[in-house]
Amino acid sequence: MNSSSQRRQRLHDLLLALIAREEDLPLLDSEHPHVEGGMAPGRWLDQNRRTLQRYQALVRTAVTLDALLDAEDSPPDFSAG
Repeated sequence: MNSSSQRRQRLHDLLLALIAREEDLPLLDSEHPHVEGGMAPGRWLDQNRRTLQRYQALVRTAVTLDALLDAEDSPPDFSAG
């Protein structure tokens, strides 16, 4: 397995671990409401937007953790030339 595949797998594993820690992680609601009055579609969009933002936050957290693990594996050399 090359380093790119290993990193992708580690990122995938981190994301799955973060998702597993979530107690109530909703899925996107694919059913667009057909309710008269106009409020339900707005609430539906808002709910899906919040759900998407939660997943995006989990992905950003996984990417950050992955970068921190990379930094620990290969600390930068700050010695002057």
